[in-house]
Amino acid sequence: MEACKSETEVKRTKCCGTGLARRCEHAMRVSVVALAISRELMTGPNTNTPGNHRPAPGTFYFYPQLLELIAKSQLTSLSGIAQKNFMNILEKVVLKVLEDQQNIRLIRELLQTLYTSLCTLVQRVGKSVLVGNINMWVYRMETILHWQQQLNSIQITRPAFKGLTFTDLPLCLQLNIMQRLSDGRDLVSLGQAAPDLHELSEDRLLWKRLCQYHFSERQIRKRLILSDKGQLDWKKMYFKLVRCYPRREQYGDTLQLCRHCHILSWKGTEHPCTANNPESCSVSLSPQDFINLFKF
Repeated sequence: MEACKSETEVKRTKCCGTGLARRCEHAMRVSVVALAISRELMTGPNTNTPGNHRPAPGTFYFYPQLLELIAKSQLTSLSGIAQKNFMNILEKVVLKVLEDQQNIRLIRELLQTLYTSLCTLVQRVGKSVLVGNINMWVYRMETILHWQQQLNSIQITRPAFKGLTFTDLPLCLQLNIMQRLSDGRDLVSLGQAAPDLHELSEDRLLWKRLCQYHFSERQIRKRLILSDKGQLDWKKMYFKLVRCYPRREQYGDTLQLCRHCHILSWKGTEHPCTANNPESCSVSLSPQDFINLFKF
């Protein structure tokens, strides 16, 4: 009886060890791929990679969302090396924005989220929840404040361009372009650029489409707001809905996971999949889906 029991325990221990090893191997594989993709985004493609693909410009929006999710709830679960990589990637993102002077608000919000999270972890929860010396984290917080000051000091100069401008386009084309903006704040900013654009940016149909794009009919019915004229005020409803519900995620490109090969790649790039039908094995991953790969 004892011999049988010992044999059973040995088998069970081997199975547990094998399962743990597989999970660790999977996590390491995903970590390596994630770091390679991050490096490729910021420094360009790897010349040794077949096809020498560069991620599409739309992939940039994927990274701030991923970093923000980590900043909100995953910082304490990262190892010391992972936290260092997180800050290194964030630095490259900030430097890219400072150089290109694009997506400034997006990175401002990311830095503010990270700074708020660190203040909570350092001051309220306690010093022991973060890996590493507390002075190192204080230095990183000072670095974040410095990045915020740099972003706030950016002054975008009007280019010396004498050709056709946005306001020179027919009104129907201007409205068509505005309809492709998925963030109401961008619509408000565009309306502040010129008096004529302000009038267009107040178009009720634009805000109605924004509400219907991001939120369900049920959510919209719960947040109805009437204007002084007795009509639905879609603009006020949009910002009310944003405070109550998450907006629809939108990226120029997303990560794809091949369930057959267990390989991550950007949508539109190819990998040597050995499956009979590679397209059926590919699954799109949002930033949250990517983080969930590390949960077992």
